[in-house]
Amino acid sequence: MRDRPRLLYLITEDWYFWSHRVDLARAARDAGYAVIVATRVTDHGERIQREGFQLEPFELVRRSRNLLREVIAVAELVRLYRRVRPDVVHHVAMKPILYGSLAAWVTRVPAIINAFAGLGYTFMDERNRLLRWCVKTALRSVLGLGHSVVLVQNCDDQDRLVGEGVVSASQTRIIAGSGIDVAMYSLQPQPSGVPMVVLPARMLWDKGVGEFVEAARRLKEKGVDARFILVGRRDEHNPAAIPDIRLKEWVKEGVVEWWGHREDMPAVYAAAMLVVLPSYREGLPKVLLEAAACGKAMVATDVPGCREIVRDRFNGLLVPPRDFAALATAIEELLIDQETREIMGQRSRTRVMVEWSGPRIAEQVLGLYHDMVKVAAIDRSHGYA
Repeated sequence: MRDRPRLLYLITEDWYFWSHRVDLARAARDAGYAVIVATRVTDHGERIQREGFQLEPFELVRRSRNLLREVIAVAELVRLYRRVRPDVVHHVAMKPILYGSLAAWVTRVPAIINAFAGLGYTFMDERNRLLRWCVKTALRSVLGLGHSVVLVQNCDDQDRLVGEGVVSASQTRIIAGSGIDVAMYSLQPQPSGVPMVVLPARMLWDKGVGEFVEAARRLKEKGVDARFILVGRRDEHNPAAIPDIRLKEWVKEGVVEWWGHREDMPAVYAAAMLVVLPSYREGLPKVLLEAAACGKAMVATDVPGCREIVRDRFNGLLVPPRDFAALATAIEELLIDQETREIMGQRSRTRVMVEWSGPRIAEQVLGLYHDMVKVAAIDRSHGYA
């Protein structure tokens, strides 16, 4: 491990690392990095270790008001960074960015990458202005520490962070997500039988799950013959988590099915006639990339992240956020028109191959790692760090 540059990923959940960053970590390992993963370990620890990654169990509670607990978490993170001595740290999402940047600065980590997976709940909640002000102030303070780069997944997020004075434009880079395995998520033929309309996401209100349920209810009342399926885990640590009892009520009513978390997502997409994501805001939603790679037409909201993948009336339909009536209309339109669905699906697959294949994205991120390590080494040789 000590003979190779050490790359540490700090990410809140092991399942999120596995679903969104493992391919990038594999590419880094194959490029000669010793990969360390610091995360809360639930059910993916053994898989991470089998990849040859060093696993460091570390828990950051995303929803905590215990100030002492948060201070202790930062102190533990400082100890971890001192022990591991990474050459590059890659922080993913809000709390790892805030706490990880502090720990990296204290321990003089040479290169820091702070990756926003989207601006998330705090930036979307316009009602809690005090919380937004506090978070933005904290981000301004930590993002300038050390030799750091801020990664965003779309131009809208970059414009907002720069426009609100959180970070300078020169410090940001846009890299479109973490890529997609186009071999695993392959082109699928149109399924037969009763159409299945699938929303694949965590069960959060801000993923538009409530609007999807209302759209399904309206279409069923009209006599549309289709199955409406929610696929994804509950995320109880997220403030926008949908209560388990509400999900069960919807299922009991018969308006939707809830399949929970599925490991066999390529098979789920293969069975879907249409994939829907009525989210309020995204970074670059991996579920839409997966669906596009499988050759699916999609319905999504006209918001940052979603509109990067879905072009209205090209490879899917875009609707306003929080508008279940428009969502129902768009779903019905594509369920009726098989020819348009097939054309859109083919266009989706082509876009993924050209723009978002895993090797293409990995090459961009690994290039960033290399450049940052190189610059940090030059700075050290000149006594700047």
